[in-house]
Amino acid sequence: MGSVDQQFVFAAVAEERRQLASLLNDLDEAQLATPSLCLGWDVKTVAAHVVSTVDDGMSGFLQMAIRRGSLGRGIDELARRRALAPTAEIVASIRQHADRPICSPVFGPLGPLADILVHSGDIRIPLGLPFEPDAQLTALALDFLTGRWPIGFLPLGRLRRIQLSATDVNRTWREGVEISGPVAALMMSVCGRAALLHMLDGPGLSLLRQRL
Repeated sequence: MGSVDQQFVFAAVAEERRQLASLLNDLDEAQLATPSLCLGWDVKTVAAHVVSTVDDGMSGFLQMAIRRGSLGRGIDELARRRALAPTAEIVASIRQHADRPICSPVFGPLGPLADILVHSGDIRIPLGLPFEPDAQLTALALDFLTGRWPIGFLPLGRLRRIQLSATDVNRTWREGVEISGPVAALMMSVCGRAALLHMLDGPGLSLLRQRL
């Protein structure tokens, strides 16, 4: 992956948060209640999780994980709690904290980038809205997702013996049987979202499908 310009990544994450806030502000109640690509969450709950990621942070996630017996259940409860707030309050919180940098010792600056890009897709795709994240930013997110510590994003072994090849940026990740396609489709698919699998091709695709 090489060195990463943290300030560049922080600025990119901030801009993605602001764009998401603007999008959410224009949604009606039916759209907010639409099931997202994040299993078990509607669009509003995904937005609430974005707030939780900044406000509760990893320390809040871990505290709730201890109380609930797993990290997943802890994150889920915090998101659902925040989703009870009015949408305007959630939007205001995303905007208020858009520029807050997050760079944990485990995830570095790219974990939050992957998080906001994937959750943007979780919202946009089921609503039939364009999902066209910057290819270079998405490639950075895949650097993280295919690295050593994508904890909470991918289960262990999902990408074993699979190579990912982007068709819109000159990048490949890992080694094994190839899956090729747009980098955004690769990112969403390796994170367990099947909605863009039809955009991918290659002998490794059947293996990934089995693991989702």
